[in-house]
Amino acid sequence: MSSIFRSIHLLLTDAKYFWILAFLVVLGDAFLSEIIIHTEIDWETYMLQVELYLKGERDYSKISGPTGPLVYPAGHVYVFRFLYDITDSGKHIRFAQHLYALLYTVSVALTCAIYGKAGNIPNWVLLMLPLSKRLHSLYMLRLFNDCWSVVAVQGAILAFQNEMDDIGTLLFSAALSVKMSILLYLPGLIVILVKRNGLVYTLRKMFNIIGIQTMLAFPFIQKDLRAYVNSSFDFSRVFLYKWTVNWRMVSEETFLSQEWKRGLLIGHLSVLLIFGLTCWCRKDGGVWVVLTRAFRRPSLPAGTLPVTPEYVATIMFTSNLIGLIFARSLHYQFYAWYAQQIPFLVWKTKYPVLLRLMLIGAVEYAWNVYPSTTISSSVLLGAHLLVLAGVWSI
Repeated sequence: MSSIFRSIHLLLTDAKYFWILAFLVVLGDAFLSEIIIHTEIDWETYMLQVELYLKGERDYSKISGPTGPLVYPAGHVYVFRFLYDITDSGKHIRFAQHLYALLYTVSVALTCAIYGKAGNIPNWVLLMLPLSKRLHSLYMLRLFNDCWSVVAVQGAILAFQNEMDDIGTLLFSAALSVKMSILLYLPGLIVILVKRNGLVYTLRKMFNIIGIQTMLAFPFIQKDLRAYVNSSFDFSRVFLYKWTVNWRMVSEETFLSQEWKRGLLIGHLSVLLIFGLTCWCRKDGGVWVVLTRAFRRPSLPAGTLPVTPEYVATIMFTSNLIGLIFARSLHYQFYAWYAQQIPFLVWKTKYPVLLRLMLIGAVEYAWNVYPSTTISSSVLLGAHLLVLAGVWSI
């Protein structure tokens, strides 16, 4: 009996057994996913939008479904055209759910790989990854397109951790072509690339991303550029108050006002600036040292220290979290954007273990309250801010 307990203890705490535990977590969650499969929600809209595309419609403003118009970039169309074809025009929903279960399993595996590559995360933290009720629902029950962009960006982060920047750029572009929310990672990605490879290299990668987006969207751009851009990258979109998970503590009038929108944008940019000036370049001698090197020697790395896999994951996750905190509205499917990142960020803080666990629990609680309340939104905001402050202070 003592040898069994010793083996379990080593599995949960010894870094040598990290990948064994990761394999068991992924395998166990795969079985759990098969048990959960049951129903769907936005699938019908996605399939009807694809039908219009297959009939030859290329004007984005004329492609819509029961729950609304097409408001996602071109990659979304191609992903769901593929699903349309292999599910007999969307009729085999159960088969689609099994594909999403596989996609979810890939997501958990990529998350484990990112954690393992970063290091300094206790083995047993992996056990928290399968615990989210909401996240399982988003994949296996709701079949949201967010799941595809999340898996692609997870692959991109892992590639950037391994200094495979070409693959990372391709996967980042693929993620962005499905959901424009991937832009939240862009500030962190720019910092990583400038520090590791220099300004010229970074600009080249940004042009690559733009080029891939243009190539994927070409049939729609050729038909009506304005309709495509206004639909797929609509920064002025007004969200319904009744669906918001955050900001329930403010009135609907305030939530819908232009002043609130501008305030959130200013807050987003300000916090990014604070992290850029005081945190992300701290160990390189400060942001001014990095900027000076970037502009004086634009073809050479601007950082003074190696960009480690841990740094890549921390900066990318933090950049995403900052954007989520200041998002005008978070809908329930948006939890997929960062649910698997929260344990990592929480363990980057210096908080006591009990407080770390409470923060993870608070975030999960807020996303499982439907409809959201003043209390749940306040809890979510408080947890986000505490996590962000904890990461900033390291």
